[in-house]
Amino acid sequence: MKRATIATLAAAVLGAGMAYAAEEAADGAAASHTIEIPSEHWSWDGIFGGFDQAQLQRGYLVYERVCSACHSMNLLAFRHLHGLGFDESQIESIAAARRVSDIDLETGDTITRAARPADHFPAPFANEIQARSVNNGALPPDLSVIVKARVGEADYIHALLTGYEDAPAGIDVPAGKYYNAYFPGHVISMAPPLSDGLVDYIDGTPNTRDQMARDVSAFLAWAAEPSLVERKELGVKVVLFLIVLAGVAYAVKRKVWSDVEH
Repeated sequence: MKRATIATLAAAVLGAGMAYAAEEAADGAAASHTIEIPSEHWSWDGIFGGFDQAQLQRGYLVYERVCSACHSMNLLAFRHLHGLGFDESQIESIAAARRVSDIDLETGDTITRAARPADHFPAPFANEIQARSVNNGALPPDLSVIVKARVGEADYIHALLTGYEDAPAGIDVPAGKYYNAYFPGHVISMAPPLSDGLVDYIDGTPNTRDQMARDVSAFLAWAAEPSLVERKELGVKVVLFLIVLAGVAYAVKRKVWSDVEH
C-alpha cells in the first residue's frame, strides 16, 4: 500500500514537472519571437561617447511636461539635475514648482510643501490602486531605470513613442487601447503621448514628435546610468595604465634576464 502511494505521488510530481517544463519551453519560444527594434545613433554610443547636455535638458522638459503626469521616477532627486547642466538656482526653481508630502514637526500632521533640491521626484499617484484606477487597470511603470529594464534600451523607448499607428486589417484593438508596432503584443494601454509641437523648445530645436522622443529617450538613458561618462573615462585610463604597466614589466624582464642564456 505504501509502495503504491509513493508511486502515485512520484508519478504526480513527475507529471507536474513535465507540464511545468513544457510551459517554460512554450514561454521561451514565445519570448524568442521578438520584435525587431530600429537601431538609432546616440551621442553616448562607443567608448568615447558622451551625453549631450542640451538634449538632456530638452528630454527632462518632455518628461516633466508630458510623462510625469503618469510615470514616476522614484530614484531621481532634483539635485541630480546638476548632471544635466542646471545650476543651483535653476534646480531650486524646478523643485519649488512641485509639491511633496511631509510631516509637520510640531503637530505630526501630514502636509504638502514646495519641493527642495534634496527631495526625490514626487510620484503622480498616491499608490498602485489609484494609478490603476486612473489608467483603466494599467499600471504606468516607474521610469527611473526603464531604459536598462527593456531590451533595446533607448532604441526601444524611441521606437515605442513613435510606433503608434492604425492597426492592420484583421487585428482587433479593444476600446481604450492603442496599436503600437513595437510594443510586445502590439496592443498598449498608454495613449500616444507625443505629437508635433506638444512641447516648446526654447533653444529653437524643432519640436517634432520624433525629436521629442529622441530627447526624452536620452534623458531616460542618463537617468538610468548618470555615471556612464565617468565610467567610460575611468575604463580608458585603466586600459592605458595596463598597457604602460605591461611595457614596463616586459622591459624589466628583459633587463633581469639579459645575462641568462636561453
